[in-house]
Amino acid sequence: MAEKSKILVIGGTGYLGKFIVLAGAKAGNPTFALVRDTAPSDPQKAQLLDSFKNAGVTLVKGDLYDHQSLVEAFKQVDVVISTVSTLQIPDQVKIIAAIKEAGNIKRFLPSEFGNDVDRVHSVEPAKSLFASKAQIRRAVEAEGIPFTFVSSNFFAGYFLPTLVQPGASAPPRDKVVILGDGNPKAVFVKEDDIGAFTVKAVDDPRTLNKILYIRPPGNIYSFNDLVSLWEKKIGKTLERIYVPEEQVLKNIEESPIPLNVILSISHSVFVKGDHTNFEIEPSFGVEASELYPDVKYTTVDEYLNQFV
Repeated sequence: MAEKSKILVIGGTGYLGKFIVLAGAKAGNPTFALVRDTAPSDPQKAQLLDSFKNAGVTLVKGDLYDHQSLVEAFKQVDVVISTVSTLQIPDQVKIIAAIKEAGNIKRFLPSEFGNDVDRVHSVEPAKSLFASKAQIRRAVEAEGIPFTFVSSNFFAGYFLPTLVQPGASAPPRDKVVILGDGNPKAVFVKEDDIGAFTVKAVDDPRTLNKILYIRPPGNIYSFNDLVSLWEKKIGKTLERIYVPEEQVLKNIEESPIPLNVILSISHSVFVKGDHTNFEIEPSFGVEASELYPDVKYTTVDEYLNQFV
């Protein structure tokens, strides 16, 4: 059994980052989290850092905007995983520069975890967001840094509790708004599972310089399929309101931030089918649930049970 790589997570206290940090510790990889402040005043953050420490995670003081702190942190580990927020995506060039200087990093996983940004048909503002991720991919490739790009599609915890109804606080029980004709298939993955699959990939030669798609067969649903599944669970037929693409585009243009971002990503997935409208070719990608059948992921069917 080869020794497990030491992993450093940047953005480990963020929405997805915490799942990856804890997955690393659980998998037995020596796991490090880069934190600006090891004793934050925010009680929630302090609690999260305590849970990291209890899981055996090493907190490393450092900052994305402090080059020397990054280089020093990178020299302690083998793999760097970035889960920085949307606004910081372009600033990952700073991580690339520090990886080059440190000279010891075996793999870099930049902040991605959504659509495959090289295979999208999107409108603004999602278009610019996807383009900034694609730019980071090109920069990583240009520098010859070994990488894995993780395309985990939709976060279940973000979309399923409301059945993709923006602004709702629970899944609908009378009527449901469906974008487009409701037929393109989307992929929903529970955040813990994204963490588990991502950590599995860091030491796997099959994922080196490839895109890791998290597209488990039990989690691929069209909008129509999703509504039918929910109807079956609650024993009730919902009124389905279909929004044609023209109207979806108009709604995106007229919506404020961040609703316009969410709607434009939803348009890419539910109208253009960008999660599933291409085959995963061995030349550029691999699928996580095929590579790691031992990861018992939560299906959409199981996930929705908690809301019945």
